Amino acid sequence: MEQIVEITEAASFQVKEMMRHNEEEDSYLRVAVKGGGCSGLTYGMGFEKEQGTEDDLYEQFGIPILIAKDDAPILKGTVVDYKQSLMGGGFTIENPNAIASCGCGTSFRTAKKAGTPESC
Repeated sequence: MEQIVEITEAASFQVKEMMRHNEEEDSYLRVAVKGGGCSGLTYGMGFEKEQGTEDDLYEQFGIPILIAKDDAPILKGTVVDYKQSLMGGGFTIENPNAIASCGCGTSFRTAKKAGTPESC
């Protein structure tokens, strides 16, 4: 099965640390898209205990990753990284399908999916 989302080594290290810290070692990492934000779509990442019937399962760096079948076309080719700086650290998401994003960088839209834009 073709990998939809790439998790970098730096991001995988951070995810594993979060899994240990939150006692989620036996969970899946969910990478998702939902409606909202200024541009219409927002990203979501979190831990889940069970795989749903509409989920595809991938694995990178020993992390089981769930992506809903409906989200796969929007996320195809996306790279999740973790950047550390003097001001702290955080996950970054680079999606080649995003054609527009809001000024604050938390929402986006694609050519085929506008989502549900909200007021900023």
